Amino acid sequence: MLKNILPRGRSRSLNRTQKAAIAGVGALGAAAVALTAVPASGQTTTTSEAAPTAKVAYSTKQIQDVHAGVTGQLAGASQKVAAIEAKQEAAAKKATAEKKAAAKKAAAKREAKESTSRSAQRTEVKKAAPKSYPNNLDGWIREARAIMKKHGIPGTYEGIHRNIMRESSGNPMAINDWDINAINGIPSKGLLQVIPPTFAAYHVPGTSKNIYDPVANIVAACNYAADKYGTMDNVDSAY
Repeated sequence: MLKNILPRGRSRSLNRTQKAAIAGVGALGAAAVALTAVPASGQTTTTSEAAPTAKVAYSTKQIQDVHAGVTGQLAGASQKVAAIEAKQEAAAKKATAEKKAAAKKAAAKREAKESTSRSAQRTEVKKAAPKSYPNNLDGWIREARAIMKKHGIPGTYEGIHRNIMRESSGNPMAINDWDINAINGIPSKGLLQVIPPTFAAYHVPGTSKNIYDPVANIVAACNYAADKYGTMDNVDSAY
């Protein structure tokens, strides 16, 4: 650009005055560039008018509303947490109650099953082990009456006992060798003094066929008395 200020046809060498002028122009350009680079906030700005300052509005009411909003949010969150915890606690209690109920039901079922098993075992024991009676007059009468009951043969304990004491005094091996039956060769035998033909005719199945067996003798005699007199209770003398 500087070469254009020189007159045409003149020499390209500069004198002292020209050099000074060129130097002044360069200094002015540098100063202009420097002024342009200074920020607006600096003290060296050449702008006479300052930028307007933005106004800031302060409001206590707005701050209170914000605080209330935050407080409300926190309260709502706390309520939600409390509701969740309450549901979890209720669910835990329900699960515990259901578990206890299930355990109780299982225990009751197990107890019922064990009770049924024990009952069945007792029944089996009763079937396997028949009732035993003492080997005496009382036991013989009670056992005879149990058999008579199965076969529908009447006769009370008192009626049987009374006739036994009159006929044999309670001796199962007693035998009459002096009455008409003995004379005819068929003496009466046993607790209730039954002759062999009568014993055989009225013998009850399941009892011994030995006429001297006390239980078999009582049952056969009572069977005969029921047929002839209705019951052994109606017999008050020799029959």
